[in-house]
Amino acid sequence: MKTFRNISAFAVIILLAFSVQTVTGSGPGSRKKLAEQDLITLKGKVIDSETGTPLVFASIAVSESNVGIITNIDGEFTLKISQELLNNNIEVTFLGYKNKVVPISSLRDNGYKNIISLETAPIPIKEIVVRPIDPEAIVEKAITRIGRNYESVPNLMTAFYRETIRKNRTYVSIGEAVVEIFKAPYSNDLRFDGARIYKGRKNSDVEKMDTVLFKLQGGTTSVLQLDIAKNTEAILTIDAMKYYDYSLTGVVEIDDKPHYVINFIQKPSVDQPLFMGTLFIEMESSAITEAEFGFNLSDKAAASAIFIKKKPLGMEVTPEIATYRTKYREQNGKWYFYYSRAEVKFKVDWKRKLFNTFYTTMSEIAVTDRTDQEVIKFAGKEKVRYTDIFSEKVSAFADPNFWGDYNVIEPDQSIESAIRKLSRKLKFSDRNDLEK
Repeated sequence: MKTFRNISAFAVIILLAFSVQTVTGSGPGSRKKLAEQDLITLKGKVIDSETGTPLVFASIAVSESNVGIITNIDGEFTLKISQELLNNNIEVTFLGYKNKVVPISSLRDNGYKNIISLETAPIPIKEIVVRPIDPEAIVEKAITRIGRNYESVPNLMTAFYRETIRKNRTYVSIGEAVVEIFKAPYSNDLRFDGARIYKGRKNSDVEKMDTVLFKLQGGTTSVLQLDIAKNTEAILTIDAMKYYDYSLTGVVEIDDKPHYVINFIQKPSVDQPLFMGTLFIEMESSAITEAEFGFNLSDKAAASAIFIKKKPLGMEVTPEIATYRTKYREQNGKWYFYYSRAEVKFKVDWKRKLFNTFYTTMSEIAVTDRTDQEVIKFAGKEKVRYTDIFSEKVSAFADPNFWGDYNVIEPDQSIESAIRKLSRKLKFSDRNDLEK
C-alpha cells in the first residue's frame, strides 16, 4: 500500500543513534554559575481540571516581561526568573481553555512541582449556522484546496532552530542555530524543502551520560517534515483518509477566524502504527492552520523499529510518548509554514540495571522572516541532510560575536523569547551577510 510505504519516512521525525562510550563534559563556566545564583527556579505542571490530563504545549508567560516557556511532553515546565519579577504574575494559556493568572508569589520554588489546572471553555464565535456536518467531508475539502491555500512559488525563510536532549530531568545536549530554509511550492511535484545553517552553537556543559551517547538525527530537515500540508502522504491524502476515523469536536476562533476542530485516529482494523490528533481547519478557506498530533505507540515493537536506528546489545529502548505540533500563518490570502515542534520520550532499560532511564528529545523551529523575491535553491553541499547529527555539525558555524549579550543557552526559555533577543539578526536585512 503506497500510503504505508510512506509512513516510515514521515514517522521518523526523531532518529536516534546509540554508541557505547562515556561522555563527560567540562564543568559549568563561572559566568553561568553567577547568572544562576540570581535566578529563582519554579517548576510546575499544567493539567485539565476535570481529567487531570497533562496539557502539552501550553504557554506560560510572565506578565510585563519577555520571560515565557511552553510545557513539555508531560505538561511540565521549568521557569527561571530574576528576583525583580517575584511580584509579577504568570499567565497560563491553552487553546480551548480559560486563561489563568497565577501570582508568582503563590508558587513554591526549586524542588516543588506546582500544579496549575485549567478549565475548558467554549470560544464564542460570530453567527455560525449549525447544521449536520460530515467531518470527513471537511478534511477532504481541506486536502483538495492545499494547492489553492498554500504558496505556489518558492520562498526563502529565515528561522530559529533549537534541539535538546534530557536524561530524566537533566539536559545533556542543547543546540541552537539561525538557519535559512528554501521552501518549495506546495503545488509543484518537486516539493522538496531544504535548510542550511547560518550561525549555530551548542552547550559544552554536558553531563555524564552513563555509557550511552544519545544522538538526534536529522535536525532542521526532520522538523520541516512536520509541514503536513506539504508532506501529506501519512495523513492528508484522499488515499490516507481510509485508514482514519474522524470526528468534529467543536468550533473555535484562532486569530479571529472560526475553525473546525477535527479529531482523527487510526481505524481499529489498521495494524501498522499511524497517527492520531487534531486538525484545526479554517471555515472560510478550508485551510489547515494548525495541527497537534502524536504517533500511535500501542505496538511498542513496531514503534521502536521506526524510531531507533541502532542501540547496544543488552539495551531495550521503548518510545513512550511522541507528540508533534505545526502552525501556519496567513498573509494576503495564502498560508505559510511558520512553526513546528517534535518531542519524543524514550524509556531505556539495561538488562543488568535495576532502574530505567528516560530520555526526552525535543526539536523546534520558528520562522522569523520570509521573501519570495530572487529565491535560489540551495546547493546540495550546503543543505542539512537527513543523516546529519546537528550537535556534531553545528560547531563549524560557531560565532560567539553573533550571539552578543545572548551568550548563554537557556533551554527552559520559550523559543519566542529567544527570537526577541536576536530579533535584529533574524531579518533579511542581514541577507548580504548571509550570502558571504
